[in-house]
Amino acid sequence: MTAFSLEPAQLAWCAELRTLAAERLHPLADKGEPGHVNRALVAELGSLSLLGRLFTSGALDLCLMRESLAYACTEAETALALQGLGAHPVHAYGTEAQRARWLPRVTAGTAIAAFALSEPGAGSDAAALELRAEADASRTGRSSDTAQAGRSSDTAQAARSSDAPVLAAAPDGPARWRLTGEKCWISNAPEADFYTVFARTTPGAGARGVTAFLVPADRPGLTGRGLDMLSPHPIGALDFDAVPVTADDVLGEADRGFRVAMGTLNLFRPSVGAFAVGMAQAALDATLAHTAGRDAFGGKLRDLQAVSHQVAEMALRTEAARLMVHAAASAYDADDPDVPRRSAMAKLLATETAQYVVDTAVQLHGARALQRGHLLEHLYREVRAPRIYEGASEVQRGIIAKELYARQEAR
Repeated sequence: MTAFSLEPAQLAWCAELRTLAAERLHPLADKGEPGHVNRALVAELGSLSLLGRLFTSGALDLCLMRESLAYACTEAETALALQGLGAHPVHAYGTEAQRARWLPRVTAGTAIAAFALSEPGAGSDAAALELRAEADASRTGRSSDTAQAGRSSDTAQAARSSDAPVLAAAPDGPARWRLTGEKCWISNAPEADFYTVFARTTPGAGARGVTAFLVPADRPGLTGRGLDMLSPHPIGALDFDAVPVTADDVLGEADRGFRVAMGTLNLFRPSVGAFAVGMAQAALDATLAHTAGRDAFGGKLRDLQAVSHQVAEMALRTEAARLMVHAAASAYDADDPDVPRRSAMAKLLATETAQYVVDTAVQLHGARALQRGHLLEHLYREVRAPRIYEGASEVQRGIIAKELYARQEAR
């Protein structure tokens, strides 16, 4: 298999995924509440064994899943992707105990994961993190944890469960660090069951002084609130008030958390591009059907050269983006050293392309596309965010340029 064609079995699998998304996942998505985790949808993804494939398949399979689901049900695609993004650091860098506790529940769709990197002052500049992981001088942990639990009526656990009692659990053993600060624009917050949290353990060390922690949502001192965003999936902010963590909560090594973050993003950035390609293809197909059937100026819309040329441009850009996504994913699976540049290129081209294609589709459909409930109205809201999260388009251009100049200097 090359990056430029798919095997018949892969094409058949993609078709099966689109059917599953339309027939089994979309009805569950419609029953969900915007801005909140749809646990029934996540559970169905688990029952279909799609969540398990996040940890057993390569980057290309991840891209095929995300594109196929996005074509028919963006909510299902996003639910799957967020499980992968939040739990991949546990899979790739966690201890046996961490993996045994959380990954079976993630793959079954009974535990919700989240990736907590962004902060109010550190979005695209991930090395500027300010959430502090301060050494716990007392190292006693439990008495202060109890007091914290008494003060935390607005815990993330309360947001996750409407009926179950809230029990804020202290970590096993005395705290080594206390997390203090804020995370913002975190998908699945504040309703996730656990968070991959990146905090500064060494002040003034830039990217070298960041540690990744696995933080269960019921830790004392961890509270959260939802944010009202354009995108329909849940996004929130998290407040850390001396949240206790121990060495057993570290993912990877202390002060090496930036490697965990970048390793995760290098895998998921091409698949963000796949999500974008799926939306672009859905918009393109809707436009083909509309322009072929719409009467205008004594013929069909497709008979107007101004229209047909725009449709051709939409198809051209969508296919080019798909090929670059597949190439980047194949490079990741082959352990190519050029993965950072390829991943950045794939995400940049695909997300910018999807914005263009969906916008053009809206223009060719006219006012009907702006009605609530129309496919393109939905895609128009969904397509904007991928150009920002997991590294904005400007950041991707910076990565590409940096990699190009580094390669030129190495010659």
